[in-house]
Amino acid sequence: MRELDRLDRKILDLLQKNGRLPMTELADKVGLSSTPCTERVRRLERDGVITGYHAHLNPVALGKPLLVFVEIKLSAKSGDVFDKVKHEMLFIPEVMECHLVSGEFDYLIKARISQMGEYRRLLGNILLKLPGATESRSSVVMEEIKETLFLPTD
Repeated sequence: MRELDRLDRKILDLLQKNGRLPMTELADKVGLSSTPCTERVRRLERDGVITGYHAHLNPVALGKPLLVFVEIKLSAKSGDVFDKVKHEMLFIPEVMECHLVSGEFDYLIKARISQMGEYRRLLGNILLKLPGATESRSSVVMEEIKETLFLPTD
């Protein structure tokens, strides 16, 4: 992957703020004409720097007001067990993120749910599906202070 220059980084900053920015406006903001700007964006997409464009949805409007983080500890740790956990996590729609982490627990899971009853069902399903799950610790979010997908480019 080639090194990102100042213009690439400016394009990335602007597209992170507004992925629907018209190419002519983007080009104007970074000081390029439309064709070279479009070519840069296509290169950034082709090189995997830009991995997609997304609509950010309001979870309350979709009936998923509760955000919960769950830590899971496994009894056995091996490549095979990690692969099985990864496979199971991909098919649980409430799970928005799942990370294999260092520390006391093995996985950190972020999930959006509608109510506490759904949380109980989700936790039971996660523990039943995961090979070797021995312990969990959960935190239900009381107030969301900051959530962003913006990644500083400097």
